[in-house]
Amino acid sequence: MALGELAPWRWGGLRRMQRDDRPFESFRREIEALQREMDRLFERVWGEAESASLLPEYWSRRELIPQLDVVEDDKAFHVNIELPGMDEKDVDVTLSDRVLTIRGEKKEDKETKEKDFYRRERAYGSFRRSIEIPVAVDTSKIEASFSKGVLKITLPKTKEAQEKIKHIEVKAV
Repeated sequence: MALGELAPWRWGGLRRMQRDDRPFESFRREIEALQREMDRLFERVWGEAESASLLPEYWSRRELIPQLDVVEDDKAFHVNIELPGMDEKDVDVTLSDRVLTIRGEKKEDKETKEKDFYRRERAYGSFRRSIEIPVAVDTSKIEASFSKGVLKITLPKTKEAQEKIKHIEVKAV
């Protein structure tokens, strides 16, 4: 028995391959049909995304998740979190068991609720971001400031945490 008779060259099981058949032609047609169907599916979903009628509810819902940066140096951790459109009174910052938690609420303007939106991308609502701080910080020296929509928090390390840092010299070989 020849190897060509054992290999399933066509969809639908084992068939004997005849010499004048093109074994990959049916496979190519099936793949092209699958690709056309996938293109149609994506066009239906993403082409009508503005109406969100085909998208699951959680895809069309806008959730407020502020972006943040955490930078560490020898003496402190510095946290910068973007909160555009908010004021310092809308934000609550707490530190408990080395977990820094930032909570807040971005409120929607009352006047804009009655308007018909052409496009809406801004998110409103409450948020909560928690960050674990890996070393002990001096809670009496923590500072927070809010300017131009950016909350800046400085968490100074304790003397013990600063002393645990050992710089190791790297030598070229």
